Amino acid sequence: MKIRSALGEGKSIRETARELGLARNTVRRYMRRAPGSGQRRKRGSKLDPFKEQITAWVVEDRLLNCPPMLARLRGQGYSGGMTVLKDFVQPLRPPAARQRPVQRYETPPGRQMQIDWGEFTYLEDGTRRKLYGFTAILGYSRMRYVEFVRRCDTPTLLRCLLHACEAFGGVPERVLADRMKSVLVAMDGQIPRWNPQFLDCVTLLGLIPNVCRAYTPQTKGKVERSIRVVKESFWPGVRFRDLDDLNQQARAWLDRLNRTVHRTTHRRPLDLCAAEELRPLGTQASLHRFLQEERKVGWDGFFSYDGVRYGLPAALAGRVIQVVRQREGLDLWHGARRVLQLVRQDQGVHPHPAQWAGVAPAVAHHRQSEPLGHQQAAPRVARHPLAAYDALFAVEVRP
Repeated sequence: MKIRSALGEGKSIRETARELGLARNTVRRYMRRAPGSGQRRKRGSKLDPFKEQITAWVVEDRLLNCPPMLARLRGQGYSGGMTVLKDFVQPLRPPAARQRPVQRYETPPGRQMQIDWGEFTYLEDGTRRKLYGFTAILGYSRMRYVEFVRRCDTPTLLRCLLHACEAFGGVPERVLADRMKSVLVAMDGQIPRWNPQFLDCVTLLGLIPNVCRAYTPQTKGKVERSIRVVKESFWPGVRFRDLDDLNQQARAWLDRLNRTVHRTTHRRPLDLCAAEELRPLGTQASLHRFLQEERKVGWDGFFSYDGVRYGLPAALAGRVIQVVRQREGLDLWHGARRVLQLVRQDQGVHPHPAQWAGVAPAVAHHRQSEPLGHQQAAPRVARHPLAAYDALFAVEVRP
């Protein structure tokens, strides 16, 4: 620009070169170059003939995967690479679900409770292990409940659901869950086939069950967000001795959280909970059957619960018992009678003092069931002198 400016002022090539400290040939070269002649012309791409087809695949057919797209283009004669294809497809992709605008779904007081599971990883002696966190939240007040367990099967879900209603102080109108097998078995068209145990429990509680649409977790965004809060705020760096200690820490953390102003409602969940007007939970006797699980006691006297083996007295070997989990232990029932109370353990094998009392060794049981035969002694034969036989038959024997 300085060269063109100097030449435009009428200076000679020699003067311009001397003034700018350049060679005269350099000045001549820039003088001959037309404005814009230095711009490089954009080269064509091997992808250009196929861009219209690719756009139709992405926009109309929702083909968003580049590897199968590349295979189709190869069949049509495309000889380019994957990188240029990805660069062209990227702006055409629809925005991710988390980037789309979502309308917030609010419910009136007492209308809805959302529930779901979360997975939580911890280290035990350097080994990575996993727990499950049941999370429930009331849609209006944002009151939360969290309970950590070792299983996420149907009996555990029902037990946690009852504990959540107990913590909230009542039962809302509806419960919204994911399409998990412990809730929904299958869909017959528009008719849901509920898990029988789950349906029995919510019917007794007076809850109307609802499930989310498939692949739309935003439907229950409140509980999804609550699980994320637990993972990001409570779980990092938590230290616990056992499951009871962990749940005790979680309850203390929840108590503080439910007393903190919520960023959406700008109110404390504990203050809004009174407006929920939840229905009473019902009697403990009617809910007792949802708190118990059946277990078969092995012939070695052990039964398993939450991965821990407990020993029982020999009289219960081979029987089916009902296990009721309490805050501090396990109540064992056989029929309508409570037969034993155990302290709940976190891991290991725990024999019972009377587990093998009066039990004969295995060899004795084997001998009792072994088929037996009987050997009898030969009958004794009386011995008489030959003269006795002669006298009997009146035979005279001469010498």
